[in-house]
Amino acid sequence: MVPSGGVTRSTLRQQIADALRDEVLAGRLRPGRAFTVKQIAEQYGVSATPVREALFDLSAQGLLSSDQHRGFQVHEFTTADYRAMVEARSLVVEGIFRSPADQVSVRPEALGPIRRRAAEAVRAAKGGDLDVLIGYDLRFWRELGAFVLNPYITAFLTKLRVQAWAFTVHRLRGEHADEHVLWFGHEELVEAIAGGDRDQVLAAMQAYYAHALAWADHLEAQEAREAGEGREARGAHET
Repeated sequence: MVPSGGVTRSTLRQQIADALRDEVLAGRLRPGRAFTVKQIAEQYGVSATPVREALFDLSAQGLLSSDQHRGFQVHEFTTADYRAMVEARSLVVEGIFRSPADQVSVRPEALGPIRRRAAEAVRAAKGGDLDVLIGYDLRFWRELGAFVLNPYITAFLTKLRVQAWAFTVHRLRGEHADEHVLWFGHEELVEAIAGGDRDQVLAAMQAYYAHALAWADHLEAQEAREAGEGREARGAHET
């Protein structure tokens, strides 16, 4: 791990947490990678206290697992975990929009920045630039979540999205990322919200979640195939 920039002492805890989270989301810190407070403190040339606080912050976000004796390691999410994340987000978002009102009320001036995030995310997705895509995608959903006006729901949805990318990124780097893997529907969702039609918003979200769950099906089939090949190889070796 190499720090991406200088760390100032005024915000050590947050900067260290941000730097390590970026490493996880870029796929450079892979699942299972272990490290200690001492190692990170020496890497950044700081004391152990802000490092420990930063690592506990990331553990609270679900990105790290901690062990009293072995230190910290990057959490390894399973495909079942990913499927549960998608389903949880789906239930929460659909609950938000299944209100008695027929219209989705959004200030027009608030849509401009979100439209730009959507266009940038789609452009990065079609170009296969995962590092750029992840940054814009997270900003897109965070800004979209501001419409909810409930900070607890927004924080929950953001946490799930970060965890989903932590699960996804190193898998995407191992295969060709195209329309069969990446979702390009950011702009359609924004326009559905801009139109104020609750049913269109729900349809756009359901299409998004169906796409994510289809990829989970693909991963599970791939894992089952690889497990079967592994058993066959071990059986051939034993004979």
